[in-house]
Amino acid sequence: MSAHENRTALVTGGLSGLGAATVTRLREDGVKVFTIDLADGADFQMDVTDFEAVAKLPAQLPRIDILVTSAGVVGPNIPLVQTTEQQWKSVFDINVLGTAAFIKAFAPGMVENHWGRIVTFASMAAKDGNPNLSIYSATKAAVVALTKSVGKELATSGVLVNAIAPAVIETPMNKNTSAEVLAHLTSLIPMKRIGKAEEVAELVAWLCSDKVSFSTGAVYDISGGRATY
Repeated sequence: MSAHENRTALVTGGLSGLGAATVTRLREDGVKVFTIDLADGADFQMDVTDFEAVAKLPAQLPRIDILVTSAGVVGPNIPLVQTTEQQWKSVFDINVLGTAAFIKAFAPGMVENHWGRIVTFASMAAKDGNPNLSIYSATKAAVVALTKSVGKELATSGVLVNAIAPAVIETPMNKNTSAEVLAHLTSLIPMKRIGKAEEVAELVAWLCSDKVSFSTGAVYDISGGRATY
């Protein structure tokens, strides 16, 4: 049996950016992929913060072996002192609770099957903190801790849970980020360029495969050299 034969994946935020690149790459490996997205054309057009709907999803799908939670938002690009309580709650609901809800829904089936791969999306912002992106940075740090925690909980189950921490990648999510911020973030990257979604998808595909076996609760940087720890 090839590494991905008969494997089925679910990718949130699967119609754009890193999610779409991941879907394309997993399909190249022969994985059957279902997509979740707010946009038209997704297999399930839904909001990841519709937690009741998320909880009901496993019953509407075949067994899911691979979960990639790439749905997320950057949130407001402003100093902390200008942020509102509602902005904090909104971005946390999507980036953190949305991620947790999908893991909660689909991890039990993977555990039952003694095999599963869960990949979450953190960010360099989780480690470094990006100025004027306090909410985003905090939510991605929360995703890191969530991933480490669940990775330990499932460590002997055959289900591996890992996070990816990209630096700035050329995706639609960054189209609303100001030119100044993008220039600053690119200047922090020793390779002096923004990453491509396909480069990230290659790492995701490995983390979703049988080739990774002794790694869980880990954070994989894909940052053109920006990461320092």
